[in-house]
Amino acid sequence: QRGGFAPFTTLSVFLCVTAAMWKHLGKLHRGAPTLIIQYQTVRYDILPLSPISRNRLNAVKRKILVLDLDETLIHSHHDGVLRPTVRPGTPPDFILKVVIDKHPVRFFVHKRPHVDFFLEVVSQWYELVVFTASMEIYGSAVADKLDNNRGILRRRYYRQHCTLDLGSYIKDLSVVHGDLSSIVILDNSPGAYRSHPDNAIPIKSWFSDPSDTALLNLLPMLDALRFTADVRSVLSRNLHQHRLW
Repeated sequence: QRGGFAPFTTLSVFLCVTAAMWKHLGKLHRGAPTLIIQYQTVRYDILPLSPISRNRLNAVKRKILVLDLDETLIHSHHDGVLRPTVRPGTPPDFILKVVIDKHPVRFFVHKRPHVDFFLEVVSQWYELVVFTASMEIYGSAVADKLDNNRGILRRRYYRQHCTLDLGSYIKDLSVVHGDLSSIVILDNSPGAYRSHPDNAIPIKSWFSDPSDTALLNLLPMLDALRFTADVRSVLSRNLHQHRLW
């Protein structure tokens, strides 16, 4: 602690190489251009709330953050996939062994960068709920690994809780809670939340990029949303983002 403020947490380092740098280097070196890497520290400061902020939080309902799994928090592939999207030789963060239709299947699961820190932070702000269109036997095992005995992902909904419409699974947020003013869903698939676009935060699908910072980028918005009386008053302004990915 320094002067009453919580110390900042340095999360990771990611690499940034611009096209201009590459072109310039090509001129300097007549052979193959030399790669120069620029390092930038990614961090998010967790600071104490002011008295005004604490009073505001006491005046509004605690919010619920609904989290998708595949391509939002993690990416996985299973035995028999001919063209996995991750680079060959990249070790998974964990391997799940589940039995589906009496057949043992191994899933090789890769965690999105910063997901552990993300969950640690937002669990202090929101009630967290997992809502996945995957089968329960798989989704439950993934959620257990992400929770890591912290007790932050206790409420979970799976494929059987989705609504099947024209071959796609839709997540009805009223299953989670009747008051939609207090629910935010984070999902890479706009089709999954098309019944509740005013409650959604879009996020780009993640497969293997080790420099991805999408979860970190959302922390300021999620920090602010918990102070609102109705999350839809803010998220409804963001509807154009749902078409980007």
